Amino acid sequence: MKHRKLGTNATLQRVLKVLRIARGQGDGSITTMQISKRAKILAVNSVMAELRENGCQISCEQRRDVDGKPRWHYRLEKEPKNG
Repeated sequence: MKHRKLGTNATLQRVLKVLRIARGQGDGSITTMQISKRAKILAVNSVMAELRENGCQISCEQRRDVDGKPRWHYRLEKEPKNG
């Protein structure tokens, strides 16, 4: 897969900003739906793959929320050296 460059792509920069903000709140994770709404994107998993290709370390785990439904939670573990 050819990925976009973080330094020149507004979408990747927006998602990284959302992840940075989430890192400073609560347990530092954010759900797929929250990322989608805040960064105004649809293909969250594809953007995460591109961020990883740009050097971000992003963890992802599935949890059951209070309502019992499974949700995917992403957390920015480490930023790219030049990001």
